[in-house]
Amino acid sequence: MTISIRPAAPADLPLIAALIRELAVYEKLEAEVRFDEAILARHLFGPRPHAEVVVGEVDGHAQGFALFFHNFSTFEGRPGIYLEDLYVRPEARGAGLGKALLAHLAALAIARDCARLEWSVLDWNAPAIGFYKALGARPMDEWTVMRVDGDALGALGGQA
Repeated sequence: MTISIRPAAPADLPLIAALIRELAVYEKLEAEVRFDEAILARHLFGPRPHAEVVVGEVDGHAQGFALFFHNFSTFEGRPGIYLEDLYVRPEARGAGLGKALLAHLAALAIARDCARLEWSVLDWNAPAIGFYKALGARPMDEWTVMRVDGDALGALGGQA
């Protein structure tokens, strides 16, 4: 079995869209998927990309992906990598692809002089939490993720 990780290309957009939808089904969040592929393409591969994607392959077949972007730590004074989504298709789980994707991002973070690699995981996803802890990740229990979106984002932005 051969595992490889490669940067996504514009031709991978249908694959990326399919993997995002598969992830949403796994996370029971299908109703949250609202992206338009043309807009997604612009933000991933346009003149000013806002995120990057790597594709994980097992024996030459795409079986997973990681979508990530840079954030910044004011306390460290250095960038970090935020992993927005990581997904491995069920038939490829246990082959080492998830670990390979995370190791690739960790190596990328080191090469880009990043202070950290971080991500969020759903509280109910015990298998993922256990997997991440086994790789040395630690939960940031003292932090709460906050979000403003939809009408609340419009209302807040309207106050500017």
